[in-house]
Amino acid sequence: MSVTLNRARHPNLKRTLRSIARNWDLYLLLVPVLAYFIIFHYAPMYGVQIAFRRYSIRKGILGSQWVGMAHFNRFFQSYYFERLLVNTLTISLYNLALGFPLPILLALLLNEVTSKRYKKLVQTITYAPHFLSAVVLVSIINAMFSTSTGIINNLIVLFGGEKVAFTTDPRIFKSLYVLSGVWQNMGWNSIIYMAALSGIDPTLYEAGRVDGASRWQMLWRITLPCLAPTICIMLILQCGRLMSLGYEKIYLMQNDLNIAASEVISTYVYKSGLINAEYSFSTAVGLFNSVINCILLFTVNFITGKLSDTRIF
Repeated sequence: MSVTLNRARHPNLKRTLRSIARNWDLYLLLVPVLAYFIIFHYAPMYGVQIAFRRYSIRKGILGSQWVGMAHFNRFFQSYYFERLLVNTLTISLYNLALGFPLPILLALLLNEVTSKRYKKLVQTITYAPHFLSAVVLVSIINAMFSTSTGIINNLIVLFGGEKVAFTTDPRIFKSLYVLSGVWQNMGWNSIIYMAALSGIDPTLYEAGRVDGASRWQMLWRITLPCLAPTICIMLILQCGRLMSLGYEKIYLMQNDLNIAASEVISTYVYKSGLINAEYSFSTAVGLFNSVINCILLFTVNFITGKLSDTRIF
């Protein structure tokens, strides 16, 4: 039996090697991608162990004292733990609730547009904000919502209202952060759905028209079912980075008045690690954040696979 299996394997191996040799130039294109992931994603995993050590630059990683879960316990017992977790989850779920369905809606609306010129114009306008850096975006927010010279507050006063401290009010911070992010990324995130929509077989729509289906019925019966696998995959990926807000934009929008609502795990890691030089502690907090993301990824992937037979792995 084993001899038969070995004979079966060798032809497959030979065919694979011949295919690689014949298309070596195409496989060569994978080298920069593999090098990127190895250097910047897998190699740094070696340094994760400093989360369990009292890291000293002089002693190095292996020479530093092993302290086990001490840094994690310090974080869990700290005064800021509950506030950081609540702020991170609140902003993430708020962002998911608005930022996930709106690109789908935009793609569906653009798919119904018949004028190619108008469609390209709308796509260009909605894609453009994605290429703004965090510094430029926050500068625009501060300029528009300033209590002294901001155009929004000037319009409020013009219509008889009172000025609102958009950038300093903790109650408004989350909405300002999420809505500005949705405006910036909605058009860019809709690209993947536009690509999926363009791959739907046109004969399905022709059959729907022959059967007398309306546009709404074809949207509900043809478009959305064909788009569902892409939506599920994107939902899984989005939930897998639910806790990863990034520190740049939030940190730039922070001030002493809105810190109660704006301090999240990513900004706390930045301040602890780079500003206060607590490398081991900040690594432990970041590792905790990554573990939560990993658990969410596996959980949502499992649930989606059970409900729709669509999963990443």
